[in-house]
Amino acid sequence: MSNRKLIVLFGPTAVGKTALTLSLFKSGYEIINSDSVQVYKGLDIASAKPDKETQEKIRHHLIDILEPWEQFTVGTYCSMAERLVDEILNRGNIPLLTGGTAYYFRQFLYGVASTPQSDPEIREKVKGLIEEKGKEWAYAMLSSVDPVSANRININDIYRVSRALEVYFQTGKPLSSFKVSKEVRPDISPLIIGLTLDKSILDKRIEERVDMMFEQGLEDEIEALKQKGANLSWPGIEAIGYKEFFIPGLSKAEIREKIIVSTRQYAKRQMTFFRSFSDVHWFSPSDTDAIRSLIEESGYGPSSHNQP
Repeated sequence: MSNRKLIVLFGPTAVGKTALTLSLFKSGYEIINSDSVQVYKGLDIASAKPDKETQEKIRHHLIDILEPWEQFTVGTYCSMAERLVDEILNRGNIPLLTGGTAYYFRQFLYGVASTPQSDPEIREKVKGLIEEKGKEWAYAMLSSVDPVSANRININDIYRVSRALEVYFQTGKPLSSFKVSKEVRPDISPLIIGLTLDKSILDKRIEERVDMMFEQGLEDEIEALKQKGANLSWPGIEAIGYKEFFIPGLSKAEIREKIIVSTRQYAKRQMTFFRSFSDVHWFSPSDTDAIRSLIEESGYGPSSHNQP
């Protein structure tokens, strides 16, 4: 087993990851952001991006690295996280991968699914069809042949929509039928910590978070993005908390309600996905002492990663 020790901390939105991080990981750790929205500049409030004070207390990576109109794929995340893990360990610290984007964690921990090698001819065929018929047609096609993948992929994520269609045209089988390994990659030694809360408590926290977002100036943030030309074709704007402001005719109250409902639905999907992972130690975010004990007893304290 590799001695590349790292900690993975995940849970649904609003569960309390940031507060726990500040409590347990202020010294000897560096954070690799694993949230698909926090990578974007200017998307701060609805993404619950850690503020400057938090980033000064703990070194963060993969935050504010892209403009909101740029694409960021799970493959890019994994390659960047891989490099950062080595750099952080070489500095004598332990990498902490934390966030809520389940696909990032799954591919990083377990590797890619055993899908066939991309066929250039089929890739060009799919590309041509999408250029001719549009992304709406491509997404509708994907929904008909592989509804599981369509439910996981955003309509504007043309890269992943295209890849899923390629696999179907190449094999006659949906991308979702190709399974990911249940075993953690042998070249890393992760301590995987999952946070969970009773649904009624989480639902209340989500509502409180949305109200706080408005109090913190979410509407001003949206206006600044619109001044830059933001629209729903930008990958970052498709995130919950942003896209609702680009639906014509909605009042502030309707936008708020849509964000709350969508966030609760998203949290449910996150937990379903996270529950499928293996080797997870599950805790309530208030179990700080128990989590601290697990970290220390497992040898993932800030000075222990070089020990045999």
